[in-house]
Amino acid sequence: METLTGVTELIEIKNGSIVSPLGFSTGAAEAAIKYPKKDIGMIVSDVPASSAAVYTQSHFQAPPLIVTQESIGQEGLLQAVVVNSGCANACTGNKGLQDAYEMRKLTSEKLAVSEHLVAVASTGVIGVYLPMEKISNGIQKVELGYQEENAADFQTAILTTDTCMKSCGYSMKIDGKTVKMGGAAKGSGMIHPNMATMLGFVTTDAHISSEHLHQALRQVTDNTFNQITVDGDTSTNDMVLVMANGKAGNELLTPSHPEWEGFVELLKKTCESLAKQIAKDGEGATKLVEVEVAGAFNNSDARKIAKQIVGSNLVKTALYGADANWGRIIGAIGQVDDAKVDPNNVSVSIGPIKMLENSNPLSFIEEEAVEYLQKDFVKIFVDLHIGDGKGVAWGCDLSYDYIKINASYRT
Repeated sequence: METLTGVTELIEIKNGSIVSPLGFSTGAAEAAIKYPKKDIGMIVSDVPASSAAVYTQSHFQAPPLIVTQESIGQEGLLQAVVVNSGCANACTGNKGLQDAYEMRKLTSEKLAVSEHLVAVASTGVIGVYLPMEKISNGIQKVELGYQEENAADFQTAILTTDTCMKSCGYSMKIDGKTVKMGGAAKGSGMIHPNMATMLGFVTTDAHISSEHLHQALRQVTDNTFNQITVDGDTSTNDMVLVMANGKAGNELLTPSHPEWEGFVELLKKTCESLAKQIAKDGEGATKLVEVEVAGAFNNSDARKIAKQIVGSNLVKTALYGADANWGRIIGAIGQVDDAKVDPNNVSVSIGPIKMLENSNPLSFIEEEAVEYLQKDFVKIFVDLHIGDGKGVAWGCDLSYDYIKINASYRT
């Protein structure tokens, strides 16, 4: 384990995953929904777990999300999540809703738990009905376990155009007890969450109520998942779901608990890690891009501007071409009409190279800038010189391969 710098003494768990916390098992099976791979996965808690989720803000919210909201809404508890890839079950009308309910029912029967303790998620092509016979057979074939290979099976099952699995795990002491948290996610294209085909699952053995877990999740989402963008498009199926089963044995966490902020930081670190992994794996991407904005009027302005920069197609294409065209960064800042900007006092750096200081251009060595921009991690820093607001956003460059992938996604 490696100690992370910063507050609360967070410890990164080597090969951390959704089975790192106590009392969580997972597994997957191949249902042959679209691709020849595992495509049905489950996460199961040994006991009913306090649960919370955030969902896409798309008007076309998919049936699985409606079913999941209903499940959590009954008692704030979940014991299982069932996920399929290959078909989003979105824009499928009443049949799609009934199919999502059927997925919940089949999973509850397999696990012998109440239906309202099961959440449902789907990802893949929009406007296609679920092949329910395949789904049913796949659910029955899922074998659960508590090992890393079981977590890897689940992570494989949720992937679509992703090129890699995305997972993490961290721990910290609360009330003298070791509390662990693990995460798994999928997402590569259609990523522009306000709360994309993005799904995130977080497990923890912390003892916390559903109400306060939801409060913590809402608090960290704006600074993590909502600060990534790949292509500016939001999907119908976005969801981030957290389950907390209390197996660690700490005292009940509330905002008045002396280590509440530590728990929030643990959740933030987990969500940030997953969010950055999604941004790095953007369809056709060659590099992870981080934009940090300081000196804004407030944090909200800083976050908006950072996301505008990292989401600009002109900025993204310049980064792909290793072109240090800082004018595109200025152009992106200028488009944020609901944030305060003093055009006469802005500073911009790409990596260690200062290019604009107090709105005055600086000379720099082009070859050094090109060399930096050819790396697989690029950082852009902007200082607005107005206030104390800070914000960070993550994204990727835009390559020819993005068009190739999305031109034939359905076929």
